[in-house]
Amino acid sequence: MKIITTPDPRLREKSKKVSTIDEEVLDVIAKMRKLSLDWEAEHPYELSAAMAAPQMGILKRIIIVRDDMENKEKATFTALINPSVIKAEGKIKKDYEGCLSVPSIYGMVPRASKVRVKALLEDGTEVRIKATDELARTLLHEIDHLDGVLFIDHIKDDRDAFYKMNDKGDLEPVDYDKEIANNKKLWGEE
Repeated sequence: MKIITTPDPRLREKSKKVSTIDEEVLDVIAKMRKLSLDWEAEHPYELSAAMAAPQMGILKRIIIVRDDMENKEKATFTALINPSVIKAEGKIKKDYEGCLSVPSIYGMVPRASKVRVKALLEDGTEVRIKATDELARTLLHEIDHLDGVLFIDHIKDDRDAFYKMNDKGDLEPVDYDKEIANNKKLWGEE
């Protein structure tokens, strides 16, 4: 298993609902956790906050979200199966987002600051989550993956919204015309 990146067409497909939480689903979740941490180990300035099953090429409605996004040492994730947004509300805020499947590009993405999500846990328990700010942003980002939407789609026409990380871990603006506008690989058109 590996993390797939643009322009892989599976990133643009809609995922199917999980009908039964069985060993296969639990195995997918375990692989997602491992791949997230493996990716993080290779990217010293970054934190793997979450991941969606389509990022492994598995078109199932499964995401994992890091339990503590402030502490890189606490490397545990909660799996959410068939997550859906009940309501997104609050002030629309722009903040930086990156993605394991969109290498080297970051963006200032507008998202609702509050979200309500319902999902199943690994044991089949239904949960309802009220999230704000960073967790709301993370949940919306991952649920977008389940519908074939990438964070870059939300900022496609904003020339000043794209960034790259330099070798010191700082984000710097990119040349939109040179690196974004006609980059067919970025948009999955290659």
